[in-house]
Amino acid sequence: MQYITEPMAIEERSMEIIAPYLTSLNLKPEEIKVFSRIIHAAGDPEYSKVIEIHAEAINAGCKALEAGCDIFCDVEMVRTGINKRRLAEYGGTVNCLIGDETVASTAKELGITRSMVAMRTFGERLHGSIIAIGNAPTALFEVLNMMKNTNIRPALIIGVPVGFVGASESKDLLAETCPVPYITVRGNKGGSPIAAAITNALLYMHKR
Repeated sequence: MQYITEPMAIEERSMEIIAPYLTSLNLKPEEIKVFSRIIHAAGDPEYSKVIEIHAEAINAGCKALEAGCDIFCDVEMVRTGINKRRLAEYGGTVNCLIGDETVASTAKELGITRSMVAMRTFGERLHGSIIAIGNAPTALFEVLNMMKNTNIRPALIIGVPVGFVGASESKDLLAETCPVPYITVRGNKGGSPIAAAITNALLYMHKR
């Protein structure tokens, strides 16, 4: 059996295979890049039917990254998957507090999830940032509540929590009420690899 071993060739061939699934969607070139990386990360062309990109999302995300914004994640798996070296070239850092001891103890005391406390702890730092949520619907609900009750306005929300309890509902609320640009996938699909893939698609959008 012959198979491709060179990393870039594997990625290029993957994108060639994905391309036909997107031809009928009338996507802009930048949207094709985001769609392709999501499908590549998931190994699932069915994602093309549920991806939703706000009209200003890609432009807002790229501008924020180029300005050196930080990225805030709900879980370590998202943080780990983001290309931190590329982000550092713009001056940004990736942040996650899910494993912080104070966050954990506060969450236990309040009877809420650690991801909710983490977003509250980030607080004003979320303003002008990119938020990447791939696992915890409660983190997305919390950010939406924060925006409703404060002047905090992230530059972009990547909201793709996965699962059967609250995930679909949190993404519906994001699409229906979010006052800032967002990228999501409707329904139960999503996950940390998808959140990281979307973030990396934006980071790779402009070569340095």
